[in-house]
Amino acid sequence: MDKKKYQDYIDKKADVICDVSDKIWEYAELSLMEYKSCELYCKVLKEEGFEVESPYGGIETAFKASYGSGKPIIGILGEYDALTGLSQEAGIPYKKELVQGGNGHGCGHNMLGAGSMAAAFAIKKYLEDKPEGSGTVVFYGCPGEEGGASKAFMARDGVWKELDCALTWHPSDSNYVESGSNNTCIQTEYAFKGIASHAAGAPEFGRSALDAVELMNIGVNFLREHMPDQCRIHYAITDGGGVSPNVVQPHAQVLYMVRAAHTKEALELQERVDRIARGAAEMTDTKLKKQFIDGCGDILPNVTLEKVLAENFEEVGAPKFDENDMKLAKEITESYELKGSLMPKIAEALSPEHKAYVEKMSEDGTKPLCDYVIPYEHLGLKSAGSSDVGDVSWLTPTAQIRVACEAAGSPGHSWQNVSCGACGIGHKGLLTAGKVICGAAIDLFEDPSIIEAAREEWKKASKEGYYCPVPADAVPVVSGKLIEVE
Repeated sequence: MDKKKYQDYIDKKADVICDVSDKIWEYAELSLMEYKSCELYCKVLKEEGFEVESPYGGIETAFKASYGSGKPIIGILGEYDALTGLSQEAGIPYKKELVQGGNGHGCGHNMLGAGSMAAAFAIKKYLEDKPEGSGTVVFYGCPGEEGGASKAFMARDGVWKELDCALTWHPSDSNYVESGSNNTCIQTEYAFKGIASHAAGAPEFGRSALDAVELMNIGVNFLREHMPDQCRIHYAITDGGGVSPNVVQPHAQVLYMVRAAHTKEALELQERVDRIARGAAEMTDTKLKKQFIDGCGDILPNVTLEKVLAENFEEVGAPKFDENDMKLAKEITESYELKGSLMPKIAEALSPEHKAYVEKMSEDGTKPLCDYVIPYEHLGLKSAGSSDVGDVSWLTPTAQIRVACEAAGSPGHSWQNVSCGACGIGHKGLLTAGKVICGAAIDLFEDPSIIEAAREEWKKASKEGYYCPVPADAVPVVSGKLIEVE
């Protein structure tokens, strides 16, 4: 099978693909508010001949784009939400906001969605040349990864069970196949309602909601001594109740994030945090309302699919950066507040042989762009962060790659990432991602035994069952809005 024919199709559609990425970069819409982004994807995908459903899965800014018929059914995952406070001009090596205090794609999700769409375009082209019933490709628009976890909501509703497997990727500062897992995460907002009163003249009539938030925080601080080592609890006060100290605060709100190695542990820890919140309300004689924001599970690695991605990554190669890309990246690396080696962090976990290769290719950690593919090893690393890709992996075999779309050593969620996301560096990275995923998908269509092996591996890994972090009655909500407490 001439996979290159279909991978080259991505180059033919590069203008359309990169234009979508740049427009999404420009829209810079926050989680679950990606209305323009979703509309653009649906328009382009319909024009390309996909059958598109939107809204999808009960989420206004989600979509499902399908082509083909029969099995296998291979899913490609895309994201397109931005982050607050990261507005930045593109293609420059210094910080300069486009919109004061505006949003920006500091995690590269504009490229993530566009690169996945590129893969879907090429796979569709492949299926057009096959007999009817040879298989189906489904490109899922998954909003709110940064705060909304749409994939977990879809997992709760069984969406991913329709797939034989799923493939995805993420922008990075280096090129490699993901081979480990991550922490699970649950976000919950707690709103307390008290009674306003003059803090000096009639304090006895007041009931402070802010006191309840503070007592809850103190209680959770004591909890930290008595939870598993791998667990983490973070919080942010999203409503302090006002700015007048002589008024007893009648309302206050705090957002909590609970992390653990596995979803079951996170759910158990979440219940303990809930009890502390109820206790704080009792102590302050205030009312409490809890609102689930999002949750995501740990990733189940699939070595079978990882190897297919690795083989295709080696065939496609790393993004082909030019002198201008290298120059810009070099200048960006000089902007880092914390100086250090530019060698990919993953290198520390590699075998001595592979680490030596990375040291050589990165010119001992001085090269400003990763223009090589890090040799594949299944490392089984555990990331402290969280992603709702994990929830997909519990319902179908799933694997993903990282592709260099930013300067080496670039801090996560930074203006430096935003700058790279709508210029040559990002464009070359996302097109490479599309080619790798396309090649891997074609291998799966051509040899169903690979999917059978991936599913056998997945069945063994998932035998304990999926603990969904999303409650049965939860609906996607935008975090930070004031919660009404009756």
